[in-house]
Amino acid sequence: MRFVSYYDAGGQIVPGFLTQDGSHVVDVFAAGGPPWAADLPRTLQAWVEMGLADLAQRLGEAAFAEGTQIPVSHVRLAAPLPRPGKIVGAAFNFHDALKERNMPPPETPVIFVKSGRTVIGPDDAVRLQPDVGNVTYEAELGVVIGRQALRVGRDDAMAHVAGYIIVNDVSASDMVRADKGFVRGKNQPTFCPLGPWLVTPDEIADPHDVKISLHLDEVLRQNGSTADLVFDIPALIAFISTQMPLDPGDIVATGTPAGVAASHATPAWLRPGSAMRVSLPGLGTLHTSIVEEQSS
Repeated sequence: MRFVSYYDAGGQIVPGFLTQDGSHVVDVFAAGGPPWAADLPRTLQAWVEMGLADLAQRLGEAAFAEGTQIPVSHVRLAAPLPRPGKIVGAAFNFHDALKERNMPPPETPVIFVKSGRTVIGPDDAVRLQPDVGNVTYEAELGVVIGRQALRVGRDDAMAHVAGYIIVNDVSASDMVRADKGFVRGKNQPTFCPLGPWLVTPDEIADPHDVKISLHLDEVLRQNGSTADLVFDIPALIAFISTQMPLDPGDIVATGTPAGVAASHATPAWLRPGSAMRVSLPGLGTLHTSIVEEQSS
């Protein structure tokens, strides 16, 4: 099932899910659905905490009248998880990207934490501060945690996955280089576009064989696959869970393939007026514009 968060008529962000053909959002709170669905919590975060797989089965078996279905073209989608607790990213985790940099694979995962407050939704804008320096895109597969993972083994790791989501790990490369660390460069406001929806694991045949592409101003800049991961999803969850708890609704960003901005003969840094498009088959397409933040 594909879950979304969207703005209702009152401007509030509420959760829903897509019809099987993807053409409509089902408003579970509207008249014409089962009473138990109308009583559900009004955030997708709470649905994840309840157990998304079981909820997806119940919703899939329930009857929702035609009046509960809103054309996707008539709604404004938000990030499926507008304020996750944290995003834990994996750096240097694609063989092709390491080859591009002439770097050996790390012996253990290299991770960083990105604040949930960096998240923006589909069609929202990345806002570049005047002093941020050069900024790159990073198209990634995100893994949404469904139940707490703390010191879990790799054999148990996938049981903690609620679903998958597109992540664009926008990064201030100059800040990362100057700081020799990730905190500032990864945590600028608006630097984590997410969406357009959260997909349950049954929708993805093999999360380790998902194509990843990113276009910047209609030029293909990244074209990779999760088949090229250095550390796979179970390994990442197992390792991260030895460093910190992974809680329901947290996201593990699994790394980005070759083709980031600095790798091109003419670097493809993000500039105001440009637009990004990230596509992963089965997970949709995430559109993001770039604008200059105006000084207050």
